[in-house]
Amino acid sequence: MITVQFFARYRELLNQDQAHMHWDEHLDTVGALRNRLVDRGEPWILLSEPRLMCARNQELCNLDEPLRDGDEIAFFPPVTGG
Repeated sequence: MITVQFFARYRELLNQDQAHMHWDEHLDTVGALRNRLVDRGEPWILLSEPRLMCARNQELCNLDEPLRDGDEIAFFPPVTGG
């Protein structure tokens, strides 16, 4: 089982802060997980934004990060500050 967390406007637009997905061998990277979510259509397509940020087990990562059963993945928009 993979726990997927959504932050900031992703949480607001998806109207949920987390989801659970069954892991399988086709979910081998964080990018594959994102693609499976995007394939659900609206409103999930917002996760296809090119500057999407992600973390695996509370460590920032890229979409090519390997994914394993039991991982916690977080998706969030780019953070700006000043």
